[in-house]
Amino acid sequence: MSFKKIVALSVFISFLFNCKSEEYRAEIPQIIPIPSTQTINKGYFVLDDNVGISYDDTFKISGDFLRHFIENGSEIKLKNNNDIQFIKDETINNKEGYTLDIQPYQISIRTNTDQGAFYAVQTLRQLLPKEFENNSTSEEKISIQCMTITDEPQFKYRGMHLDVGRHMFSVDFIKKYIDALAMLKMNTFHWHLTEDQGWRIEIKKYPKLQELAAFRNETLIGHYSDQPHQFDGKRYGGFYTQEEVKDIVTYAQSRHVTVIPEIELPGHAQAAISAYPDLGCTGEQVDVATKWGVFEHIYCSKDETFNFLEDVLDEVITLFPSEYIHIGGDEAPKTKWKTCKQCQNRIKSEGLKDEHELQNYFITRIETYLNAKGKQIIGWDEILEGGLAPNATVMSWRGTKGAVEAAKQKHNVVMTPTSHCYFDYYQSTNADEPTAIGGFLPLEKVYSFNPIPEELTEDEVQYVLGAQGNIWTEYMPTQEHVEYMAFPRMLAMSEVVWSKSDNKDYTNFTQRVEHFNKRLDALSINYANHLYEISGELVSKNNTTSYQLSTTIQDKHIRFTLDGSEPNLASELYTQAIPINTSQTIKAAVFNSEKRLGAVFSETINYHKGVGKTITINKTPHKSYSGSGPQGLINGISGSDSRYGDKEWLGFWGEDIEITIDLGEKIDVYTIDMRFYNGEGQWIYAPKYVNVIYDDLEERKIILNKRNELQHDVKINNQNKQRKSVLTRYIKIKVPNYGTIPDGKQGAGNKAWTFIDEIIIN
Repeated sequence: MSFKKIVALSVFISFLFNCKSEEYRAEIPQIIPIPSTQTINKGYFVLDDNVGISYDDTFKISGDFLRHFIENGSEIKLKNNNDIQFIKDETINNKEGYTLDIQPYQISIRTNTDQGAFYAVQTLRQLLPKEFENNSTSEEKISIQCMTITDEPQFKYRGMHLDVGRHMFSVDFIKKYIDALAMLKMNTFHWHLTEDQGWRIEIKKYPKLQELAAFRNETLIGHYSDQPHQFDGKRYGGFYTQEEVKDIVTYAQSRHVTVIPEIELPGHAQAAISAYPDLGCTGEQVDVATKWGVFEHIYCSKDETFNFLEDVLDEVITLFPSEYIHIGGDEAPKTKWKTCKQCQNRIKSEGLKDEHELQNYFITRIETYLNAKGKQIIGWDEILEGGLAPNATVMSWRGTKGAVEAAKQKHNVVMTPTSHCYFDYYQSTNADEPTAIGGFLPLEKVYSFNPIPEELTEDEVQYVLGAQGNIWTEYMPTQEHVEYMAFPRMLAMSEVVWSKSDNKDYTNFTQRVEHFNKRLDALSINYANHLYEISGELVSKNNTTSYQLSTTIQDKHIRFTLDGSEPNLASELYTQAIPINTSQTIKAAVFNSEKRLGAVFSETINYHKGVGKTITINKTPHKSYSGSGPQGLINGISGSDSRYGDKEWLGFWGEDIEITIDLGEKIDVYTIDMRFYNGEGQWIYAPKYVNVIYDDLEERKIILNKRNELQHDVKINNQNKQRKSVLTRYIKIKVPNYGTIPDGKQGAGNKAWTFIDEIIIN
């Protein structure tokens, strides 16, 4: 049964029951991720001290979890009987699938494995009061709505990542993070343990990794883009002992979460090289990195380096029972390799073409070693460079191209593109958001993610294992900041990888998030709450322009002002689009009957000569950064200063573009203002110049000189000695791509992105 039919039926049943009895009211469950099917039945199961639970060793993890959750979260003590029972059902083919049947006198969990039972328990958990999460309930009897839920995951790999190299977090927080994954039916924790800025895992054979590589002398203050760079002057670092690692892995196993360690190679290795300089190409002493970015000191391809890495991996293998070891493989500048005698000799002796094939040699040699130890490798999509190692799984982060290429070669892939899965991006355009690396990834965009690339055939789809959300911690020094960036986007990701696409509905999801946030409060999780924010859109139709406001929470309303004042309960109620015929500032907020909810939305509209006119672009914006489409470039609204992925920015990867604006008739054009993003740390480069043509007049080349600012503002002034303006109907703007990212920069060797914002015509 489809999700919409389930909701409609549930509401109808609720109505009928309310008509028959004031004491009975069917409640629609607010479960995240939403189950495959859920049928509400009449009645309640009463949980109290008379209730018992039974399970055998097959379901020990799940049964113990449920018993402890109930007894630790309330005063209820469970007896040993079949009121709540776990039943093995071999007809359930999906090993993580289950049926949860709640009847007035019994709760039964049917499943084929303890994993399936565990996920049934997590569903039942969400049907219990949130007070069970922190033992704050005073109720001695709990009524649970009778229902039948049949459920199974869409993907078998459902993951979250955490970088502890840039900033490190306590063992207790790592366990709390794993708890959250398990609650949301995610089964993989990708633990990023080594980086340029710190080595975080104890390796007994190489004590300098703990003594030197685990600590940096100081840390960058503010954003990487701030100039000049400033530092805090404080030594920072630490590492997890092998006993702590074992403890975390065991804890994760008790929640059916697999921990995949990441040991980065050949790049992101400066911390290790600082401890053992001979691992690099030059042998020179370097410091653990103190700022963010990509560094040229990577592992040399000599045998001594492989001996070191094999020794490290031997110790890692004993700590992690996972099938996979993540070996990184990303962002490895080849600068040192090009001038390294030993690396060049390796290229010749192995018959390799270039440094990219040397990277393939490096990855393949490590894979061969790990395969012999019974392990498989997984790596970022750069491991495709120079050829893909024979058995490797690809984690596709630079869009979906790497995933498509790997799947067509019959390699497994995990989807984690920056556009939908990087939770270090901003999630709101609010000015008071905590510092993030850049970009813009709101909750709705995460929820919209489809891990199956459309380029794959039906046969190739089988190689897509699932998807993962990533937390990179350059700008997250505390666990509270990590939680703020992870939640509620982790909720959306859990539904992306678990729930059937037919069951997904963003409006309904936000209502469930609103409910789920109370559980996060009880768990002391510091989530971001942007549910009550407003979206706005300028709409031009039939020579008229208006501004539309909307919010996803349906049972609330919007009030707005046009005079610059803050909206309040007495402000005008929004009922229809606001007419726009001049520059205007709109302020609005979401209200219930008693107070304002959430932040005030503010939009300044610069009503210029291009608004509402016709615009075409010769290339289609990248599907991950298509914003409001071409019309968004002349809608009078400028994008965020730091969130290049918001709907006002259009992104093009490695393409020259040509923009044509039809003003409808010849008019005087005095100035044109354009803005480009210049986030080099995110592979985004403003063009070196733009060319402008008015009607069929001579092409004008405008040079962009400044290169260090986040935005490039380009102002074209048409005044000259002959006249103060240009009389034109058509404006054509040619924007050449910057080209290949140079050596020494993040993304070196890759095509640069071009991001363009509002084109203002006056």
